[in-house]
Amino acid sequence: MNNYDARHIRNIAILGHQSSGKTTLVESLAFCSGLISKKGEVEKKNTISDYNLDEQKKQSSISTSIIPIYYNDYKINLIDLPGNDDFVSETIGVTRIIKGAILVIDATMKVQIGTIKAWNTLRKRNIPTFIYINKMDKENVNFDDILNDIREKLGKNAVPFCYPIGHETNFEGFVNVVDLKARKYDGTKCVDCEIYEDKKLKVFELHNMICEAVASSDDSLLEKFFNGETFTMEEIHSGLRKGVLNGELIPVIVGSATKNIGIHTLLNMFIDYLPSPNDLKPYIAKDLNGNDVTRLTTNEEPFSGYVFKTYVDNYSGIINLLKINSGELKLMDEVYCSDGTTQRISSMFIMTGKNLQAIDKATSGDIVALNHLENIKSGMTLSSIKNPIIFKPVNYPTAVIFKALIINNKNDENKIGNALSKIQLEDPSIEVKRNNETKQLLIGGLSESHLNYVIEKLINNYKINLTTERPKIVYRESITKTSEAEGRYIKQSGGSGFYGVVVMRFEPSETEEFHEEVFGGAVPKNYFPAVEKGFYESLKQGQLAGFPVIGVKATLLDGKYHSVDSNEMAFKMAAILAFKEAYKKCNPVILEPIMEIKVVLDNKYIGSVLSDLSSRRAKIIALNESDHNIQEIDALVPESEILDYANKLKSLTQSQGYFNRKFHSYERVPDALKDQVIKENKLI
Repeated sequence: MNNYDARHIRNIAILGHQSSGKTTLVESLAFCSGLISKKGEVEKKNTISDYNLDEQKKQSSISTSIIPIYYNDYKINLIDLPGNDDFVSETIGVTRIIKGAILVIDATMKVQIGTIKAWNTLRKRNIPTFIYINKMDKENVNFDDILNDIREKLGKNAVPFCYPIGHETNFEGFVNVVDLKARKYDGTKCVDCEIYEDKKLKVFELHNMICEAVASSDDSLLEKFFNGETFTMEEIHSGLRKGVLNGELIPVIVGSATKNIGIHTLLNMFIDYLPSPNDLKPYIAKDLNGNDVTRLTTNEEPFSGYVFKTYVDNYSGIINLLKINSGELKLMDEVYCSDGTTQRISSMFIMTGKNLQAIDKATSGDIVALNHLENIKSGMTLSSIKNPIIFKPVNYPTAVIFKALIINNKNDENKIGNALSKIQLEDPSIEVKRNNETKQLLIGGLSESHLNYVIEKLINNYKINLTTERPKIVYRESITKTSEAEGRYIKQSGGSGFYGVVVMRFEPSETEEFHEEVFGGAVPKNYFPAVEKGFYESLKQGQLAGFPVIGVKATLLDGKYHSVDSNEMAFKMAAILAFKEAYKKCNPVILEPIMEIKVVLDNKYIGSVLSDLSSRRAKIIALNESDHNIQEIDALVPESEILDYANKLKSLTQSQGYFNRKFHSYERVPDALKDQVIKENKLI
């Protein structure tokens, strides 16, 4: 296997809304480049990128797939990404490491919500992007309408590099308006043809638009343009490449992946216009002292790489996909891992779909698969032992909807932990936690359908017999007034007995604290720890509903002891009795968990979303508008009010909005809801 210089590598993500034809496009690119001799079909479940059994069953991509193709002495790593929002963590991880992308649009559906989401992700990362309008051969397709939709929703800098041709409404091929060459589908393949007379005026109009764009990229070219001089093809290509790399131009290409129309044009444009790994800005990392370090994508730099995807394979075990950001990686090299360990590279592969081809060396800019590494997962950095660095890990979206798992077969209890660990390795947005208070095993995801997919996987793939239930909210109790009480624990039953008397004050506090203000020897100092232990033990269960008690300061004021019968147990129990006696006088309240959420949505939905949040007792902290009419809402909201919020937000924003959440604090449940919470959750 040849090693390619970074200048001859292209790492290209393929994104688009669900069912836009991304996987079929990958098949066509692989076929036209000579990687495969026969194209697979999604319906026949034999494509190289959708090899996962779950993908074949759903006939939809659910995981990142790497397909390296080789064309005109270039290596092009195609990265097929799921179009389903449930697997957005795949897109987030991959767009961190690539410098070029294709956004696929179904001509019959135009710009969809999934298109806009993918586009926003690419814009946020400033990734040079092509737009490929697929399925142009379908009925009732109007290119001008599609282009207007693209320019309205994705930006005015979308420029057609191709213009469709055909008799009447039949799509037969296109004119490359950059090179002024036409390609026509003859029923089996694309061949060169003449530009139809009725298309020439439009084609030359678009070519002139492209020349204007080229002129604006350079002052000398601008002067040449105004003087009416003709640009050379080299000047046009150079100017367009500069515009694409700067994000000033978004080339629009038309075609049909099923008929291989537009595929060779795409392959050539990958090379001509998209950046190689060593183009654009160098990578920024931190050394072990926290200082900024830059890494250029060249073989001469020290080795560094970023793990952007992890697979769990039944036969090969855990496979980590690594983008080499700098230097070279060789078999048996020892590397520094960002978890502080060092490991030896004992196996290295080029991954093509599910197939692994062993290699002994990889160079900067390329993507390789590694296995037999311990505890390596997505988001980690591998680097040279002599020059260890750490790249900033991706912030994956947090789980926003949870379900409690009920294991119906005791034999499966030993399997569930291992199964969930493997699922989390593949999908970092999955959260698993065991709540010791409610005795529930919780699994969290990005949406109802996301969770349902994981649960189906646990049942069908891992053969675990389980059902689900609603998560229980973890409430707390606290006090709002100060009170004093005496606790007496005196028992005599012949021989040594128990004797402990304490007088204690309990008051509201920011934290749980124990103090003593005993004067004289009313309570010997050696019993203070027992009194403290009794106080903290009494906090484990409040008397309103049995929830743990927080925010109480206890002070030991006075007491009595017996020279024979007093012991630690007696004073511990006396403290518990004092707390119980005082608690009812301290005006106890129920506290509920408050979550801090950040909602991201299109500006046009802001009114309905704010109204809905208000109905959920939310406190709006901030409203911030970012690029592309995107609004961010920061709010505090009770956890009980957002158990179903992922579904509601999806409905309110036509699936465009999303949110992250994290625990913020506990706050008092309103008096109007207090009795209801106690009734529904009473533990004592």
